[in-house]
Amino acid sequence: MTSTWKIYILAIISFLVGTSEYIVSGILDKIADSMGITVVAAGQLITVFSLTYAIATPVLMAMTAKWDRRRLMITALGIFVVANILSFVLPGYELLLASRILMALGAGMVVVTALSIAAKIAPEGKQAGSLATVIMGFTASLIIGVPLGRMVAAAFGWKAVFIGIALLGIVAMLIISVTIPRIQGDAHVPLRQQFSLLKNPRVALGLSISFFWLGGYSVAYTYLSPYLLQISGLQESLLSTALLAFGIASLVGSKLGGFSADKKGVTFTLLSGMTLHVIALILLSLAGHSAFAVFAILILWSFAAWSTGPAQQYNLVTIKPESSGVMLGLNQSMMQLSMAAGAGIGGVVVSGVSLSAVTWIGAVGVVIAMLALLGLNQLSARRKVAAAE
Repeated sequence: MTSTWKIYILAIISFLVGTSEYIVSGILDKIADSMGITVVAAGQLITVFSLTYAIATPVLMAMTAKWDRRRLMITALGIFVVANILSFVLPGYELLLASRILMALGAGMVVVTALSIAAKIAPEGKQAGSLATVIMGFTASLIIGVPLGRMVAAAFGWKAVFIGIALLGIVAMLIISVTIPRIQGDAHVPLRQQFSLLKNPRVALGLSISFFWLGGYSVAYTYLSPYLLQISGLQESLLSTALLAFGIASLVGSKLGGFSADKKGVTFTLLSGMTLHVIALILLSLAGHSAFAVFAILILWSFAAWSTGPAQQYNLVTIKPESSGVMLGLNQSMMQLSMAAGAGIGGVVVSGVSLSAVTWIGAVGVVIAMLALLGLNQLSARRKVAAAE
């Protein structure tokens, strides 16, 4: 099997893990109804997943740095599969929360290890493209995984989603064991050394862009299904189609965001994307019950939000080119922390203010990210002047 096909396998596994993370947003109302809990409580299933992923993944990857990559991938997938099975069989909200924590432990290691393997087996000169392919698999879970999960939940119940993911995870373990060669682990980089970069003001500002951009997105996205059903008045029969359109727009936005960053520059791409992001969130709150308007705004929102991703990754690499791997790893944790924070803040807003307010609060988060970008640009300009002098 060629390395190209192996990388596509890693992308499919990345898709599977992404689906396990994002799917809860698509079935939030069904989980809440079946368990007799509020949508706010159900939303914390996303918070606990993202928080665990963000905090535990750097620690676990540091602990297993010297492990053979194939062994680590199979072990991580095993943890992931067990967690999905537990989500299917265990009763009660508290046990579901516990299984989500275990799922995040496995998922974080799977994604980082998949990226590591892709970089090592990619043909010379195609490492960046191979990494993009694996990341695209994660993004594609928004396009296919979430609406497909919604349809499975409607037909067989929401727990069927998790047993389906578990079965596919077992298949993935078997495929990895026969297709991926033994690959030596990496040199150990102490966590203290990784996190010491945060003392650099430019690094801190750069990562804060990710935090507030994705945090603002997550405040609204976590409660997207109940929002569309209750606030926008969308029919249940149209919800899966709306989520599919949202996902397709995210893929297009990601592709064009990368193209724009190359052609127009990082700052232009980030500012224009986040400006459209804010406009879309505000328009969604004003759309009323027009299905056409809601669909159009959802597409604009997803396109704008995900156009930021590639440009921001590149932005972080340019801040510390000599530590690009660590920067991207820190960004993964920061993005998961922001999703946890966004889901948590969204829960507070829904319970304390109203469901309709999540779009406005989300827009505020994105505006703060724009201000952080402007601050970073100022620091970078001063640094260039000082270097010239």
